[in-house]
Amino acid sequence: MAYDGKIINRAFQRFDEERRNRQELLQKRRDAVFLAQPRLREIDKELQSTMSRLISNALQNGQDPKAAINALREKNLALQVERKNLLANLGLPPDYLDDNPACPLCGDTGYNLGAMCRCLKKFCAQEQKSELSKMLDLGSQSFETFSLDWYSEELNAILGISARENMDWIRRTCRRFADSFGPDSGNLLMTGDPGLGKTFLSAAIARVVSSNGWSVVYDTAAHVFERFEARKFGRESGEEIDADVDRVLVCDLLILDDLGTEMTTPFVQSALYSIINGRLLERRSTIVSTNLKTPEISRRYSPQIASRLEGEYHILPFFGNDIRKLKKTRKT
Repeated sequence: MAYDGKIINRAFQRFDEERRNRQELLQKRRDAVFLAQPRLREIDKELQSTMSRLISNALQNGQDPKAAINALREKNLALQVERKNLLANLGLPPDYLDDNPACPLCGDTGYNLGAMCRCLKKFCAQEQKSELSKMLDLGSQSFETFSLDWYSEELNAILGISARENMDWIRRTCRRFADSFGPDSGNLLMTGDPGLGKTFLSAAIARVVSSNGWSVVYDTAAHVFERFEARKFGRESGEEIDADVDRVLVCDLLILDDLGTEMTTPFVQSALYSIINGRLLERRSTIVSTNLKTPEISRRYSPQIASRLEGEYHILPFFGNDIRKLKKTRKT
């Protein structure tokens, strides 16, 4: 699961802030308890003395280290019993003054066995959802709120299926894709006129996949190509432009919206091929959304691009009436 650098940095900042807040609350709690029972402060200091120092002193005096260890153990046990009793007298649990990590797996470091711990991944997922929400309505656009009522039940004479039946199939296909998302989920190509639900279902997929801990990037094709071009020709440089390009290439799921609205230059053709082919080779899933029909895709882009989109992507053809216009008509 490859979160991009900006997401990880923001997540770790929040993670570290919460860790500091817990430390501050613990210190305030300890200060209040020590004020109520000063002996607990003395015990705390004694328990913090290190075993190595005591053993070192014992060795310097020619004493047996085992005897020093046993003496330390007995002293610590006695102090812990006294500490427990004093806390009980204050109506507090035995671990009230202990610095217990919020995550026992990583000890609040964010990493466990050389990999990102699940506690930090939780923050990454939250930051990613916040980032996606800037461009997608994750709050209301979900599979549960997707309605087939806007699609006609009238049979399409050419296709032999109604818009509602078609959208029910597309909705179920997208739901399966989201619920079972993984390295072998494949790719989706959403085609059809504007206002038929492509962005809505993209948001629904992003919501589920992101909530399950996978990295998701949503962006318009025009903006993606703009960032690629800026780095290629040196119009921008530095970590930010590199991060913008890398996140498109390495995220678990890329949702490339509005393909076909950009100026189709030789550079755009090359960048699009690099994105599509590179992600196919790395088995990273991509959803491409476009207002173009498949014949228009073949005419607009190179044979290599068209071949991969039509051969390696599950094509979902949207048709029906513009829902935005229908909603506007009903309001008036």
